[in-house]
Amino acid sequence: MIINKQISILFLLIILASASVAQVQITERHYTLPVLADQSINVLKRLEFTSDKSRQVDVELVLKTDDMGDEFIDSISCWYAGADSTLIADGKTGRLHLVGTEQWQGGTGKLTGSLQLEKGTNYIWLTAKVRPFKELDKVFQVAVSGVSLTGLQFKASLSGKFSSYRPAIAVHRAGGEGVHTSRIPGIITAKDGSLITVYDARRDQGRDLQGDIDIGVSRSVDGGHSWLPMEIAIDMGTYGGLPEKFNGVSDANILLDERTGTIYVAGLWMYGVLDETGTWYPGVKDGREIHNHQWKNKGSQPGFGIKQTSQFLMVKSEDNGLTWSKPINLTNIKKKEWWLWAPAPGHGITLQDGTLVVPSQGRDETGKAFSNITYSKDGGKTWKTSNPALAESTTECMAVQLDNGEIMLNMRSNYNSDHKGDDNGRAIAVTKDLGETWTEHPTSHRALIEPTCMASIHKHIYQSGGKAKSLLVFCNPASKFVRAAITLKSSDDNGSSWRPKVLLDEGKGRGYSCITSVDEDTIGVFYESSQADLIFQRIPLKELL
Repeated sequence: MIINKQISILFLLIILASASVAQVQITERHYTLPVLADQSINVLKRLEFTSDKSRQVDVELVLKTDDMGDEFIDSISCWYAGADSTLIADGKTGRLHLVGTEQWQGGTGKLTGSLQLEKGTNYIWLTAKVRPFKELDKVFQVAVSGVSLTGLQFKASLSGKFSSYRPAIAVHRAGGEGVHTSRIPGIITAKDGSLITVYDARRDQGRDLQGDIDIGVSRSVDGGHSWLPMEIAIDMGTYGGLPEKFNGVSDANILLDERTGTIYVAGLWMYGVLDETGTWYPGVKDGREIHNHQWKNKGSQPGFGIKQTSQFLMVKSEDNGLTWSKPINLTNIKKKEWWLWAPAPGHGITLQDGTLVVPSQGRDETGKAFSNITYSKDGGKTWKTSNPALAESTTECMAVQLDNGEIMLNMRSNYNSDHKGDDNGRAIAVTKDLGETWTEHPTSHRALIEPTCMASIHKHIYQSGGKAKSLLVFCNPASKFVRAAITLKSSDDNGSSWRPKVLLDEGKGRGYSCITSVDEDTIGVFYESSQADLIFQRIPLKELL
């Protein structure tokens, strides 16, 4: 009996001791998002605290940074979000509770504070405020090297390893410079080395045409570290006596003539509105304003007139983007029966023989979408548009000239909207005769997945071993389902194979992008980010090789 009582007492003590040990588990997740100096909240990591019951705790986090982190970081903050796992975006804290902020002195530091853990999963975010960047080519690193909860025993699965963060510049934010939303990026590097970007300046609202939209231009003369105030390349004003909201211009393509330095910008102009039946109205039908756009039902129709079909406009600059000519109208070079002919957003190219090429898109005589190219063999004096690249429904596209002289067209495919299996991928075609005939490339629908979105491709030339070499660089949301995970991929075999190298932004955004060669050693990417309307990042070439 005595032995049994001793066993019972011992068993009871074990149970009581077990009950007194707190059950809290801690894990971490790193986020790859562009870090912007003009916002106070830049996400670094999320810590997940799983607790067996509600409890008040005192927490201490030990953080460390590398040398670049010491240079970039002004302060690090800790936020408690309860059971809401929503990613902090756009510098908005919403319902978050600030646990603590530490002015960063460099090396190693601590963040301390108190919080009320609820039973189940709780989330804590680590964010940084950074100083204005002196360098955009460098990444900085941050690690959580330790954590403690006062008076509690817990299990923490922390790697203690550094995670990398890349600086970026917000070229345009929603509401900036009197523009509701800035969208549809294009970028080139001018002959004088300045960076010239174009985009939709959607003044009143974020939607596509029709609306008060101009083609905006932003320039940088210091390699993208700072940007001059917005200028306008194309604005149709109140043409024909209609308000600006019924004279919108959108979807700019920018092209550098590499021989002369002349810069061309093409945009699509809508005058008034064609309703779903193809009938033109001055924006008002039966006393009410109507909205339609060029890709929807009969929003653009056969013919050439401004009340029949959307118009293909072009302007040029002969002073590296400082001033722009009045627009010329190229619409009459399309086939009359086409419902639509439009620039494809992004940038164009100059071929080895000097031919200027603007990727374009449209709708054929049945209203079906297609991609093609538009080109000039006489330095921009006259232009011609090609046959559609493929029989399938494709739209926004960009082109590169391969080392063998062929033009490769990389296209957004509507097929991918409903196909998420192994056949999901960018549509790709090549031509040897400026689009008179096309051949589908072996990698078409086999190499570059997409959620059905605009993407960008660029040919970069660099020197290696005393010889010129080429590298194709591709950027898009690397997902079949959502416009997230903006990723750079590269190919050193003319697009026959691709290697993923650099994740820029894992957050959800609108997903459009454009790429330029800032210099021989640097790639510049101008894209629609999860953190701001349009941002710019510099990527050292060595990261892609």
